[in-house]
Amino acid sequence: MRRFLLPCLVALTSLTGCTTTKNQPVAGTAASAAPVAIMMVGGPHLVQVYKPANPNTDVLTPKRQAELAAVCDQLQRFRPDAILVEELPERQARIDSLYALYREGKLDLRTLPNGRSETYQLGFVVGKRMGVERIHCVNAPGGTSQSILHEGTNINLYQDATTEHRAYGAPVLQKWEAGSLTMGGLLCFTNSPVLLHQLHTLVYRTPARVTDGTLKPDPMVDSSFVSPHYVGAEFISVIYNRDLKIYSNIVTTQLATRSARILTIIGARHIGSLQGIFRTDPAYQVVEASKYLKP
Repeated sequence: MRRFLLPCLVALTSLTGCTTTKNQPVAGTAASAAPVAIMMVGGPHLVQVYKPANPNTDVLTPKRQAELAAVCDQLQRFRPDAILVEELPERQARIDSLYALYREGKLDLRTLPNGRSETYQLGFVVGKRMGVERIHCVNAPGGTSQSILHEGTNINLYQDATTEHRAYGAPVLQKWEAGSLTMGGLLCFTNSPVLLHQLHTLVYRTPARVTDGTLKPDPMVDSSFVSPHYVGAEFISVIYNRDLKIYSNIVTTQLATRSARILTIIGARHIGSLQGIFRTDPAYQVVEASKYLKP
């Protein structure tokens, strides 16, 4: 028995050694260096929450601008050397042109269509302060409404979770709309671990319990590939597919720029999913925005 085991153990050791060598990170790659720090800041899209009849929702007012300046102070402490925003790569040339003008002091964001967007109000401002040469567009096509999942067995679980999520956030948004909550307070809430976990569960977990239904027609969803029995899982796959493409855009941007500290400004819905992906990528270290954002 001993004469039989010895050659086997030697062979097993050799195999383990080969496997270990094969999985070693290649020198010069991100995996062989210190992990890249990535911080994702999420929130409501500032253009979408703007209500012309309510000046408290206008981030261009002096009051909100002062509050945003304080937020940018906090983000600046992260010391990003790359800033990524939720814009499609097809818009990169346009963003480059606008950012160049902004850095030269030749662009007034108040006169810019969609100038209230976080791309400009956070991305451009922090980028100019940090001296970064470019604001990178890393969004991906595929945006769709969460309401397209509307029927099926157990749909009440998804509907109830949606109602609960809205009820949880409504008082905070109402305080902001009333002017009693600052931009810092709003972004602290939208980047809180509790809110992000609840939103991630709503979008990427609860729908899997919904079966035997259909999705509302949507130009971003090819319904011919949707299995009615797995309608909830199909819905998740639509959202997750976009996140995977955003992840690809982020990591390829990092490879091209060799940046070490990445600030990504994106809708809160994506953060739980993207953080989950990056936490399994040894080339990256996820930094919670809640460590930097203060009311």
